[in-house]
Amino acid sequence: MSIAYFDCFCGAGGDMIVASLIDAGASADVLREGLGSLGLGGYVLSIESVNKQGFAATRFHVELKEHAQQPHRHLKQVVEILENSGLPGSAKTRATRIFERLAEAEAKVHGTTVEKVHFHEVGAVDAIVDVVGAMLAMDQLGVERVICSPIPTGSGTITCDHGVMPIPAPATAELLKGVPIAVCDEAGELITPTGAAILTTLASEFGPLPAMTVDSIGYGAGTREGRMRPNVLRVLIGQATRDGDTDEIAVLETNLDDASPEVVGHCMERLLTEGALDVYAVPIHMKKSRTGVVLTVLCEPGRVEAMQRLLFAETTTFGVRRHNAARVKMRRRHVTVNTPFGDIRVKVGERNGVITVSPEYEDCQAAARKHDVPLREVIAAANAAWVAKRNG
Repeated sequence: MSIAYFDCFCGAGGDMIVASLIDAGASADVLREGLGSLGLGGYVLSIESVNKQGFAATRFHVELKEHAQQPHRHLKQVVEILENSGLPGSAKTRATRIFERLAEAEAKVHGTTVEKVHFHEVGAVDAIVDVVGAMLAMDQLGVERVICSPIPTGSGTITCDHGVMPIPAPATAELLKGVPIAVCDEAGELITPTGAAILTTLASEFGPLPAMTVDSIGYGAGTREGRMRPNVLRVLIGQATRDGDTDEIAVLETNLDDASPEVVGHCMERLLTEGALDVYAVPIHMKKSRTGVVLTVLCEPGRVEAMQRLLFAETTTFGVRRHNAARVKMRRRHVTVNTPFGDIRVKVGERNGVITVSPEYEDCQAAARKHDVPLREVIAAANAAWVAKRNG
């Protein structure tokens, strides 16, 4: 299976995604031909090799022609452009879904409907070219699966059509719901709405570099200059060596017989907040007939020290046992389904033909409270909506 792993160590924009794929081997000429089938005018496309703080990279830039009119488009108009184009079916389908997610995010932020949303910046010609260009490049490279690192958002404010807004911009934040966010020391907007829409729509999971044999590496340059790190996006293209479903995690555990349940519960919350994959406590019977618990933490190997510090600071333990364990995972993705109680995110896991579906608890809980119905009714509605969406 061919994998594209996007390493967003300094964020990502739509132009950076396309540029990284070209740098990894996608043909610029084939991209230009495919983009020409959109029938869009009023812009000039430039693809060039640049040096970004000492790193060789490719720059993909859409420059609007002077005095060219670029209208604000609704989703319907964008979809019509895609449907009337000569794009391959797979590129057309994925690009349409990306713009649908952008419209859903904008509608949620502005309290309106998908049909009434004006796309503003994300519906302009440069965003359309970026999204379609990325889909065409992935088709060329034969990418079957997209995996992404945790995404840094940056900090500070950005000026848009609606005025000065905090980073991440509201629509970007909406798109990043359910996605792991990375800490980054760079100020400014590191992930754009278009970049967030592409990556969160296509990525089946977010995490460290998967087990793979790397065939090519590409660097896509952004327009801004990084202060602490080069403003480039790296993509690694290659073949999965273990179907991409096996990784390694750290297991930490400690026995506690003199900590109150409140202290244990508080520690568990802190561990999860600080990035633990899972935390659980199992009752045990210890020496001198004392009752206690085994507190177990599952985390990424790179978070071991942080988790240990919390265990020593928040509990009465004098020692923590640890070992690494191989983990076999289902491929995971999030799908939003529409229910009588509103939109609910559903986590879908797939492996070797087996599919497991689990509605997100927080979404179901919030909907149950809002509509004053039992939680199990919302969960049942979400499961039914997923089945209907899959079969439809």
